[in-house]
Amino acid sequence: MSDVRQTPLDQARAGDEQAFRALVDPYRSELELHCYRLLGSVTDAEDMVQETLLAAWRGLAGFQQRSSVRTWLYRIATNRCLNAQRDARRRRPPEPTPPFSPPAPTRWGELRWLQPYPDGRLDVADPEPGPEARYQAAEAVELAFVAGLQRLPPRQAATLVLRDVLGFPLAEVAELLDSTPTVVKGSLQRARATLDRHRGRLDRRPPAPTELDLARRFAAAYIAGDVHGVVTLLTDDAWLSMPPAPHEYRGPAAIAAFLGTSIAYRGERRVHLVPVRANTQPAFGAYLDDPARPVATPAGLIVLTLAGDRIGAITRFHLDDLYPRFGLPGQLPTSPRG
Repeated sequence: MSDVRQTPLDQARAGDEQAFRALVDPYRSELELHCYRLLGSVTDAEDMVQETLLAAWRGLAGFQQRSSVRTWLYRIATNRCLNAQRDARRRRPPEPTPPFSPPAPTRWGELRWLQPYPDGRLDVADPEPGPEARYQAAEAVELAFVAGLQRLPPRQAATLVLRDVLGFPLAEVAELLDSTPTVVKGSLQRARATLDRHRGRLDRRPPAPTELDLARRFAAAYIAGDVHGVVTLLTDDAWLSMPPAPHEYRGPAAIAAFLGTSIAYRGERRVHLVPVRANTQPAFGAYLDDPARPVATPAGLIVLTLAGDRIGAITRFHLDDLYPRFGLPGQLPTSPRG
């Protein structure tokens, strides 16, 4: 009687949940980052990974091992994301009402569902891209890159991420998307052109000392309410945006007008910035003094997108529920002013 050892896949197919977890857990983090790139939302990405793994568990019997478990999971996750984007019921955060009257915006932005991604998750999430990848792993999670993906038709975005970020071969991308190599090549060319146009020159990363200096100078000026100090750090075509609020401001003058109004509303209350990192870039958890209590409460996550030796974009996310994902507390104790 021969002793035939069962593989983890055999055990999972037999209903062993522990074997299934051992099979899929090595890919959980990178699948979340993949879904984040396609959806632009950490919370949606978390939900999509859960849906992917549930679909994989239920579909084990149909997995014929023509591809690796990793590729099979990417196929499920990609199609789940595409379905979510087609779903008219896909939740979008409600537009917040400003507590003051902001100046007229330069434009009304359409990317209200964009969220930042904590760098702490990147350490375990981003696999080494394949040899045919066009973008480096860190570059492909920058906020300007992810925002650019959200402006693409969903299948174009999926094609570009699978091919140019993850480095899947062309034929494999076509199979993952139930398409043909010819269609994938055409879609890829259009996606690259559109993405490059939207990203502009926000991908010129400065050396680490310059990055640290810019972040320090920004924080000092912002805390002091020094609008001029912030503006001197900006590029001529810098953008200020505040997802999920739609109003966006371009250029130092427009940004100065908004900051001036915001700082006037702040009044004598102190602002506190706790440095973190998001999308491989400098970021801060902002807190504002509570006049009724000796604490400061969340006032938005700020992510800086650097362009050379200047700041090319300031993105402030009014999403207080994301603070725990960045290791930020729900409130900061404050001391009386001396």
